[in-house]
Amino acid sequence: MGFGEAVPTLRVQPVIQSLREVERVYKGKDPLDVERNMHEWHKHDFYMPMSFESTTAASAFDIACWDIIGKHFGASIHDLMGGTSRPRIRLYLNGWYNGCVTPAQFGEAAKKSVAKGYTALKFDPFGDSYDYIEKPDLNLARSRVKAVQEAAQGKIDLLIEHHGRFNPTSAIMAAKMLEEFSPLFAEEPTHPDNIDGLKKYRAATSLRVALGERLLTKEQVIQVLSNNLADFLQVDLTNIGGITQARKVSAIAESYGVEMAFHNAFGPIQNAATIQMDATIPNFLIQESFYDVFPEWKRQLVNSEPKIERGYSTVPNKPGIGVDVNEKILDKYKVEGQEYFNPAEPVWVVKNTWKNPR
Repeated sequence: MGFGEAVPTLRVQPVIQSLREVERVYKGKDPLDVERNMHEWHKHDFYMPMSFESTTAASAFDIACWDIIGKHFGASIHDLMGGTSRPRIRLYLNGWYNGCVTPAQFGEAAKKSVAKGYTALKFDPFGDSYDYIEKPDLNLARSRVKAVQEAAQGKIDLLIEHHGRFNPTSAIMAAKMLEEFSPLFAEEPTHPDNIDGLKKYRAATSLRVALGERLLTKEQVIQVLSNNLADFLQVDLTNIGGITQARKVSAIAESYGVEMAFHNAFGPIQNAATIQMDATIPNFLIQESFYDVFPEWKRQLVNSEPKIERGYSTVPNKPGIGVDVNEKILDKYKVEGQEYFNPAEPVWVVKNTWKNPR
């Protein structure tokens, strides 16, 4: 048996239905034939290159197939792909600023995260600004970033999340504010569908850009890289086509001299599979991790693997994705219906941060 993970993001029911559609194509097929199976789904699903629901469903099946392949041969995924390029994986922590609104709250939470050994923190300092950012809110964002930098005594990398929320003008305003802090990267600074706006942003700032979680195909990746729109690539194994496509995308990025920083904001199966990819690719930068802020059931699901030590992840050597799944936890926490929804705060932000003190 193999395990994969699909991503809902307020599309729970459509994703579940897409999983059932992919099942019809994969049923009875040899899981070792990852290329043939994905190509078969591509043939049947007329809109696959443009459908998040389709690509995330196919990704889940692909990850599960690689888990089966590893167990079949008694080898980890990184061993199947040529071994490790590094013995451990440098992480940046995300989700650590839950409930933070004031600069002081951001600073205090940052201190606790740095004390755990992390050498990089990612956070969204922009409160409830969307599309355009007012000057007072921009000043508040600066105060939050400064509080984190001071709390960490300048000893860590700052990664600034924008969540693809700004028009080009506001994104550039934010970039000018951020330049004094020299962040490792600015993530998704403009609305993801505004390619010309991103080009305008690139021309206006020297900040390094990371993006990719909303890219669905290797062809979209080539469009981004060939137009020099990103310095670091953040494709998501559960969106891009699983391990099969993530490996190809990593090689494409390597040919452009671009490092990988996979998006990894969901569950422990995604995390385990992503760590396997991090271990083997040569052009690895840093890995997103929510593991230290996971709810306890997510850790129990994979028996608290892989281990995190002082801001680095170990690389499991067990067959497949490297973790044993506790199916009793799946049964215990199974729910029906739609995903959690709060009309006052989008699901994609860290909870209780979509506000500014006014």
